[in-house]
Amino acid sequence: MIYIMKFGNIKSVSPIEIVLFVAFVIYLVFPIATPDVLANVVDTPLGIITLFVITLSLFVYTNPILGIIYIFVAYELLRRSHKTVPINIPSYIPSTPNASASPNQAAKNAEMAKMNPPKATTLEEEVILKMAPIGHSDQSTYIDTTFKPVSENTKNAAAV
Repeated sequence: MIYIMKFGNIKSVSPIEIVLFVAFVIYLVFPIATPDVLANVVDTPLGIITLFVITLSLFVYTNPILGIIYIFVAYELLRRSHKTVPINIPSYIPSTPNASASPNQAAKNAEMAKMNPPKATTLEEEVILKMAPIGHSDQSTYIDTTFKPVSENTKNAAAV
C-alpha cells in the first residue's frame, strides 16, 4: 500500500504503460527470438546508447516500475541479440616443417632457422652434465648396505 501511495495511484497509470508492462513481461518470460535486423542494430554502440536513453526516458516520463522492468528487458535484448562470430580456420595448415609442404614453406623454414640458431651450451650446463650422476653414472659409486630406514608412527599422515 505504501508503494502504491509513493508512486501514485494505480488508476493514474495510462493504458500505454499497461500495454508496455504486459509486453515487457511477455518478452522476459517467453524465449522470443530477436529478428536479425533488430539484433544487428542493437548489437552496436549506437544501439546500446539508444537502449540507455530509452531507459532514462522511461524513468523520467513513466512509472518507475516500468523503467526497472525495462532494465531487465534491455539486458535480455542485448543477450539475445549478441551474435558469436564464426572462427575462420584456414583450409591448409602444414603439420610438418618440411620444404615439400608448399612453395612458400621452404622460405619460411629458412627464415625460422635463421631466427632460431642452435643453442650453445653454457659453462654451467657443461659442469652439470659432467658432474651430475643422474642417469649416466656407473653402479660402482653406490654402496650396498644392510641399513634399512624405518619410519616411526606417522600420526595419521598421508603416505605421499
